[in-house]
Amino acid sequence: MDSAASDRSCDASRVTAAKIVIAGGFGAGKTTLVGAISEITPLTTEAVMTAAGVHVDDTTAVPAKSTTTVAMDFGRITIARDLILYLFGTPGQTRFWFMWDELIRGALGAVVIVDTRRIQDSFTAIDFFEHRDLPYLAAVNCFDGAPEYDVDEVREALAIADHVPLVLIDARSRESVKQVLITIAEHALSLLTTAPV
Repeated sequence: MDSAASDRSCDASRVTAAKIVIAGGFGAGKTTLVGAISEITPLTTEAVMTAAGVHVDDTTAVPAKSTTTVAMDFGRITIARDLILYLFGTPGQTRFWFMWDELIRGALGAVVIVDTRRIQDSFTAIDFFEHRDLPYLAAVNCFDGAPEYDVDEVREALAIADHVPLVLIDARSRESVKQVLITIAEHALSLLTTAPV
């Protein structure tokens, strides 16, 4: 084996892969976030909403929404030479929550996308991660025309602890999403290093 090949194999052995779950309410921006950052073409399971879902999926706050995630979204981003994040976006509707336990298996942490037009839609995801002791952060997606609140007001409305990061995000912006992923990775790793043995 030549030295260049040896260097590549050594580099590959030092790469850490981590799984991050992207959650939030229906139409909060999960698929958009994964698509904005993924360095591969994201795998999505978007399906056209039908008349059968009219009474199930409330599109009042998102009238232009015509598709929904029915299983998961998947993407990948290399944060550093030695850190690759695999992103798994959850479906937002309650009828798909039975998949969440499988999607979080082995995850380093989670991002809960918050839509201030429907802040109550975030409670279930936050409660889910808190009860499973999975590190998470809340990311307020800054939609055009959505009500704007002070970060402390949002934290109080969500009833999340002071140590949980709460950030503003534009789920359409690659750079904005990258900063959120770095923040959740750092938060989760800091909790791992301070956890009692």
